[in-house]
Amino acid sequence: MAVRLRLMRMGKKKQPTYRVVAADARSPRDGRFIEIVGTYNPRTEPSEVKIDSAKAVHWLRHGAQPSARVKKLLELTGAWDDFKSGKTPEVIAAAQAKEAEAAAAESASA
Repeated sequence: MAVRLRLMRMGKKKQPTYRVVAADARSPRDGRFIEIVGTYNPRTEPSEVKIDSAKAVHWLRHGAQPSARVKKLLELTGAWDDFKSGKTPEVIAAAQAKEAEAAAAESASA
């Protein structure tokens, strides 16, 4: 099964938002997918991109091929650098948890 990381269109007519998903390459664009990796909203200024780096790196390590746009989004969020540097999904998840704790502590003290 060839897995691709690609965009799945969501939202209303003429108001697109996208999910970044891991899906079988043979399935339709908005069809079945394996896992949601993140979201992308191009309609906000600046565009809103949320990608779970650990999930993205997991799928890239297992041979998933990103589409051209998803590769740019991965580069924008730093997930592509994590993949190229050889970090494991566990290390990335631990770093994300530590960042979330620091942000929560900072907002609680403010």
